[in-house]
Amino acid sequence: MIESRQTRVGDLDIHYYTGGQGDPLVVLHGGGNSARSWLENMEALAQSYTVYAPDLPGFGGSQSLSGECFIPELVDFVDEFSQKLGLKKFHLVGHSLGGGIALSYALKFPLKVTKLVLVSSLCLGREIATWVRVLSRPKFSRAIGAASIAVLKAAKWVAKMTLPRLEFPIPWSKTTIYLGSGMTNIKQQALVLMHRLSEVAAPTLVVWGAKDPIVPVKQAYAAATLIPDCQVKVFADYGHSVYRDDIPEFSRAVRGFLG
Repeated sequence: MIESRQTRVGDLDIHYYTGGQGDPLVVLHGGGNSARSWLENMEALAQSYTVYAPDLPGFGGSQSLSGECFIPELVDFVDEFSQKLGLKKFHLVGHSLGGGIALSYALKFPLKVTKLVLVSSLCLGREIATWVRVLSRPKFSRAIGAASIAVLKAAKWVAKMTLPRLEFPIPWSKTTIYLGSGMTNIKQQALVLMHRLSEVAAPTLVVWGAKDPIVPVKQAYAAATLIPDCQVKVFADYGHSVYRDDIPEFSRAVRGFLG
């Protein structure tokens, strides 16, 4: 059974989900959602591993970091989170933004990652969807983001009044805006780690959707030629969120790789 828990990481109140038994597995969600989006996958993976899925700072039920927040700060958060849970070494899975964080973490703390799974990950190439690049412009994203947050907060208040048990997460926060402006610019992804992929020490599985409209699948194949010990799993009929599109097959692929 997957449980919802709260803990204190540094100065932050952090929400996370956990469950299962076996080797520890940490899952990092993407920038457009929270750890809740992984609950069904966690049910499947918890049959073989002890799974931990935190809401990253500023997402879901977790408190935001003060000031601007970029990949290095989130890498440090993951390390503090793992230390708080007493995890000395663990498997690490990351989707999209979470993949960029997971890759950066594996490069910074190579002895702490047993195996690495990157799902439709950022930081593996320069190309990214036009709409993401447009929203990454700081003035545009902050202006639109502030308006969106205000509308969503009002909708959340109405939902609580009428349906008190309904969970109504706000998908666009200041953290999302900061990260967007730091990860991409008007032309391309701003943070690309291709030049460091040969340094990845952990055996790695790169998972992608062949129809991904945000980051092209060719980045998966290119990364596999540079990461020393790497496998690729491509889902022919799916897009950016393959982990949700085919939960049984995705879970089988991850379990088969992690062992």
